[in-house]
Amino acid sequence: MSTTESIDKLRGAALPLRRLALAVPDVRVTRRSLQLVVGLFWLLDGGLQFQPFMLRTSFARDVLAPVGDGQPQFVAGPVHWAANLIAAHPVAWDVPFASIQVLLGLGMLVPRTARLALAASLPWALGVWFFGEGLSGLASGNASLITGAPGSVVIYGVLALAAWPRRGRSDVLPARWLPLVWAAFWIGAAVLQALPMNNTGADVSSTLLAFGGPSRLASFQASLAGWVSHHGVAAVVVLVAVEALIGLAALSRRTVAVSAAVGLLALLATWVVGQDFGQLYTGQATDPNTALVATVMAGALLAGHYRRPREYADRLRRRT
Repeated sequence: MSTTESIDKLRGAALPLRRLALAVPDVRVTRRSLQLVVGLFWLLDGGLQFQPFMLRTSFARDVLAPVGDGQPQFVAGPVHWAANLIAAHPVAWDVPFASIQVLLGLGMLVPRTARLALAASLPWALGVWFFGEGLSGLASGNASLITGAPGSVVIYGVLALAAWPRRGRSDVLPARWLPLVWAAFWIGAAVLQALPMNNTGADVSSTLLAFGGPSRLASFQASLAGWVSHHGVAAVVVLVAVEALIGLAALSRRTVAVSAAVGLLALLATWVVGQDFGQLYTGQATDPNTALVATVMAGALLAGHYRRPREYADRLRRRT
């Protein structure tokens, strides 16, 4: 096959992604849009925290305490301390926690209180990330995007900052640095996946099987895990390369929309197959997990200011 033919085939494969990136040209995401979405996520988290399982000692024992296992002492110590504290009086601690998250969500939905709620959510997200998620396992060396790194509440915090009113106005575009965060998110995911505790087929396979989904999904997860385990390092190299390329593509204005489109598809696949729908159906989930939350960034990049200039889009449509 000649070089020209290869280039033509690559261009042809990229066209569906370009069309996806340009599918919603008239949708405009503003800071107010992000405030509403983040508020809904906090409401969801608050509602999940009111589940019966969370009001029992088993929440601290089976969900919080294991987060500190295998972590360095500076993470494990505070996490286990918090777990023991909550286990002693689960209702007394859980109800205020859940109520705070509901109030944060409601505050963001109301324009007058949105700024206050955004500000209050930042230290709260930081506390949840450390004591409740154990830094999402980043200090352990075996965290990855599939396991939920860097953490849902980290994305909440990023989105809250991107949604902060500019000169008192929320009807303007999100912060211009959002593509850089998107790039760091994916390049960071590639780095985490390449670490020694994550870089073999067996490592990825065991991660895929960590959450036992419904029967049909579990069957697919098992098949995929077997395929990854069989192909070993090659499968990991492909995974790392895809994550890195998504991140690098976000650094150029000409390719940021394609990066967002591919990243959106990858995140949805990760959320379904790797994170088992955030296990929202189990009655023990505290949030929808990182992959679903990160799709908000992809949506903002696709529909917001960071898309290709309209003139370039028009030329692309005429060519395709």
